[in-house]
Amino acid sequence: MMEYYFYGWEHADVLAISHTYQGISNPRELYDALSAIWCADTCAPRMRQNWSRENKTMGQCSITAFLAQDIFGGKVYGVLREGGNFHCYNVVGDCVFDLTSEQFGDEVLSYEDNPEQFREVHFAKEEKRLRYEHLKEMLLKKTTS
Repeated sequence: MMEYYFYGWEHADVLAISHTYQGISNPRELYDALSAIWCADTCAPRMRQNWSRENKTMGQCSITAFLAQDIFGGKVYGVLREGGNFHCYNVVGDCVFDLTSEQFGDEVLSYEDNPEQFREVHFAKEEKRLRYEHLKEMLLKKTTS
């Protein structure tokens, strides 16, 4: 069995409401699939110099959280970061999970009382919308091949 380190992995048992992606029925299975396809091209441009296979979740938060929302429903929230950007994560019912929390190493983020995030705002940046579409496309290929 794979070991997980992303925030909330122990209780990430929400079930998929979309069956577009074969073999993905809970957030751990989504993490497994994304681990094979996250890449520098899906990383936020301002963080690409820090992206590596060892830090594969670097710069992947918003596109990953909105993709997880497509699959599991719920809402996306954001932890305000230095510089005014938000680190996105998912809340489905009483299940809170952050598939890209590993990029922060030992830093502990607060997952309480954060503002909801909306794809219309995030995807107003075309490069982010295109990265999201690319990640979705790669996930679809991976789960249907």
